[in-house]
Amino acid sequence: MECLYCKGTLARKKVSYTVTRRGYHMIIDDVPAWVCQQCGEPLFEEKAVDAMQGILSELDQRVAGLVAIPVFA
Repeated sequence: MECLYCKGTLARKKVSYTVTRRGYHMIIDDVPAWVCQQCGEPLFEEKAVDAMQGILSELDQRVAGLVAIPVFA
């Protein structure tokens, strides 16, 4: 396979996926991906993307359901 960005060679590896959104940070370790040996850009397969999107969707719903607690100084 060829990198979409630099045309380098892709190799199978496990990488960390990090996201910051809606007031939280999430890191998922050991996600299988194709990683460019030249520029390091990861390319995730559809199965991994679907799984990560499912996790984020669930987390978004849970975060939205949290009740804001006022903080007094």
